[in-house]
This record gives sequence, C-alpha cells and structure tokens, in this order.
Amino acid sequence: MSAPQVAFRTAAALLMGRDLRLALRRAGDSLLPLGFFLVITTLFPLALDPALSLLRDIAPAALWVGALLSSLLALDLLFRDDSQDGALEQLALCGQPFAGLLLAKTAVHWLLTGLPLVLMAPLAATAGHPMVQCRVFWPRCCWARSP
Repeated sequence: MSAPQVAFRTAAALLMGRDLRLALRRAGDSLLPLGFFLVITTLFPLALDPALSLLRDIAPAALWVGALLSSLLALDLLFRDDSQDGALEQLALCGQPFAGLLLAKTAVHWLLTGLPLVLMAPLAATAGHPMVQCRVFWPRCCWARSP
C-alpha cells in the first residue's frame, strides 16, 4: 500500500508554512539583512561631501547597492539548513515538482528579506543625510551652512 498523493498546492503551502515557522524561530537571521541595509544607508552619506546636490545624485545608487548587498547576505540562508539536514533531497524525491517547491521556498525567502527591504528603502531614502537634517532643523548652525 502506497502513501496517498498530496496535491502540489497543499505541499507548497505546507513547505511555506514550515519555512515561515523556522524563520520566525530564528528572527535574528531574518533581521540581519535589514540591519546591514540600515548601516549602509546611514554610513554611506557620511563618507561623502555634505553637498545636497551630490547626495541627491548618489542616493538612488547607494540604496540599490545597499539592497543588493543585503539580499546577497541573506541568500546563504535560503538552502543552507535544508541542504545540511537532507531536506532538499527529500523534496526532490517526494514526487512533487521540485522546481515548484523551490519556487515556494524562494517566495518565503523573498517575504522575509526582500519585502522588508523594499518597504525599508523609501524610509531610508527619506531619512536623509545628517547634514541635510541639520540644515532643515538648525539652519543657522555653522556646519550646516552652504559654502
């Protein structure tokens, strides 16, 4: 007697639920790319000249570079644990489309790392450079004056 076949949607939903539960148990792994992105977007303007025009020109590139580096940092988490404990081999042998199950795992990974980065990028863009904030809040301070 063989085991009953499970529909692909059910298998993908179960896999997504499993991955979400595992990720919520290790919340630090999911928050690490967000922290890295925040550090990059905060420190990048400090390394440049505080000219507002230069910061406006370079800000989109800094955000993209920060988001891409942060997503690369989280990419290792996608299949590492499943590869080590043999879960990937079990997924390949379970009788469901392996590419579809990998797509479900990738969707969970995007929900946990990509979506928060997408939501955080506008906040990081509007946070601005400390010197820009200084010019807005304290326009008479000596380091906030334009040369």
